[in-house]
Amino acid sequence: MKREVDSDVSLDGPDGWHERLGWAFGLTASDPAERAAALVRLADAERNAQDALDRYNRAWRRRCPLGRQAARRKYVKALEHSLPGGLWDRPTGPDISTWPGLPYALCFLEWEARYPQEWTRYAKSWGTKEDLIRDLAAAPHDEAVRSKLVSLVETVVERPYRCKDREYVRVARAVDGEDLRSRLDRAARSDNTWAQRHAGYVLWMLDRPQVPNTRHVWRTWLAATSRE
Repeated sequence: MKREVDSDVSLDGPDGWHERLGWAFGLTASDPAERAAALVRLADAERNAQDALDRYNRAWRRRCPLGRQAARRKYVKALEHSLPGGLWDRPTGPDISTWPGLPYALCFLEWEARYPQEWTRYAKSWGTKEDLIRDLAAAPHDEAVRSKLVSLVETVVERPYRCKDREYVRVARAVDGEDLRSRLDRAARSDNTWAQRHAGYVLWMLDRPQVPNTRHVWRTWLAATSRE
């Protein structure tokens, strides 16, 4: 059945994004039932995207240009209703700050930070995580988004290290301020061994903005602090 669309509503604007991915905010809910419902929606969206990809591949094997074009459009449309696929076609760098998909990018990263096992099982994409973090760190943001990024950095430093977490130093430098530093200082003084190290390293890097955030720098800092 063809869906009726209000001519005044752009599917590329906030309303369109909410229609496609509004369910995704349930992935970060504290209520397990709400998260479970969102995971069902994600599984359905992923299944639809995979079916569309299979049809595209069949059209490609048949060497039918028109059929391939139509199948590709349907695959791209199916991806828009899923994660992380719905985040792939986005502006990079500073332009991400005005992108209507920004709330869903933040949701994707918050989901990985708060519920890493669910994220890994249902939507693992280290490349998407890394690219989003870098784009967010390069963009100017309003206070509401800055606050979310501060909370995100705090959550990440308080858990065991995961792939690409080191990229969050970029975000910390971008939103550096009294609120972030007080949270990092609290984490560094906590009983959580990893939080002590990770938060301590981020604070050290904030005081040295000229120092590159490399594995070598991290290992050198860690070795030095271990001897103290």
